[in-house]
Amino acid sequence: MKLKNILKYLFIAVLAMQLASCDNKEDVDPIFDQTPTERLNAQKKELNDLLESSEFGWKAVYFTDTTQLGGFTHLFKFKSGSVDMASDFDNDTAIYKSEYGIELGSTVSLVFTTKNKIHLLSDSNNFPVASLRGKGYKGDFQFLYYGQDNGQIIFKTNRSFEELRFVKATAQDWTNLALNRAMIPNVVGASTRPLFRLLETNDGAKISQFDFNFTQPSRFAIANSIETGSSVSYNMGIAYTPTGIIVSPAVKVGTQKLSEFTYDATTGNFNATGTAGVTASIKYSNKPLVLTDDYKILIEGKGNPATAFAYIAANLATAPSNSLLCNTLLNQVNAQLSSTQKLSRVQFTFNNPAFGSYIEYRFNGGKTTIYHNVTVTEDPVNKTMILNHVSWENNLGAIIAEPALLKNIDKELLDTKGLYVKRELFKIAFSNTIYTFTSASSNFRLTTYAFQ
Repeated sequence: MKLKNILKYLFIAVLAMQLASCDNKEDVDPIFDQTPTERLNAQKKELNDLLESSEFGWKAVYFTDTTQLGGFTHLFKFKSGSVDMASDFDNDTAIYKSEYGIELGSTVSLVFTTKNKIHLLSDSNNFPVASLRGKGYKGDFQFLYYGQDNGQIIFKTNRSFEELRFVKATAQDWTNLALNRAMIPNVVGASTRPLFRLLETNDGAKISQFDFNFTQPSRFAIANSIETGSSVSYNMGIAYTPTGIIVSPAVKVGTQKLSEFTYDATTGNFNATGTAGVTASIKYSNKPLVLTDDYKILIEGKGNPATAFAYIAANLATAPSNSLLCNTLLNQVNAQLSSTQKLSRVQFTFNNPAFGSYIEYRFNGGKTTIYHNVTVTEDPVNKTMILNHVSWENNLGAIIAEPALLKNIDKELLDTKGLYVKRELFKIAFSNTIYTFTSASSNFRLTTYAFQ
């Protein structure tokens, strides 16, 4: 009986505690006062109110894939389901109106529901380089809402789940957006400056250099260490700003990460500064930091096989690896031809068993082909290939005088200091390996397909 009474009193005590807990409504977690739908609706209103709260809207520098693409600045001004939008994706930085929505799913998301500049990044038919054919710029137009941080709105992209932050825009952001585009020639490289670039870092104790190569259509750069045995490299997407560039991922120097580089118009450098002497700079160089042996297969008298490399205008006239000087001289040739004729091909042939080595200038529109016969020697110290004049021929094999219309471009190809020859890693339109031929004493660079 005694045990039975003890159990009875214990039961009454537990029951009383439960009733007291139920009566104390102030201790109930407010989260569980709402259904999941109510919580999502509250988030929906929170996001929409937030989007409309900024006087000058929001700015987002959208890096769609920092392993192969750069960043694109977008400006947004939200109001009652409409959005005013501008972008530095192309030269059209005007403001366009479209619609947006706040959608409910597993979470709340911002969706740009009608076409605007942001959709250029998600169009699979709009791709910057051949490797992204069918993928476009890998962008998104739906962004999952993940709250706020120091006045910024945090999103994650719907497709790749990458973080994207909206920061409050200023009136100046809208006014200066076109200046982002004006920065592009400085990043690509001004025609009056050398063609070669390097990234130089200083961790406060050691200076390191990296061969720097930028691809304009994808806004992406690769910088590889020039130190023997070093595997250190920086692959970075680039976004333009009115005063320089932003890179992502950031360049890590020592323990510091540098992402904002300011343009110096005097030197052409882009400089980033950390603390305690840490710096990073993108600079010009008068010659390649890494001299390759790619030219050696072209030299005569070395037992090399016959090879050919051709600039084909139909596919390579817009190659970003052609220099401005190269394009200027090609256009100069065409300007001297009739309206129905064009220079369609510039081809190097080396070590041909029957005809030796020569440059072939091929035209369309009925103009006959012209050949410049050459010998090929090398400068092993500077690792250049040197083309030496032998004779000019027409398509019938008759010796002719130097054609005036080819004088300037041919002079670059027969630079007495030679040509740097480089086997490139990128492709253009076809699977053929790309080789570039760059003057050792000027800003001339021609892009070719290899036929080996």
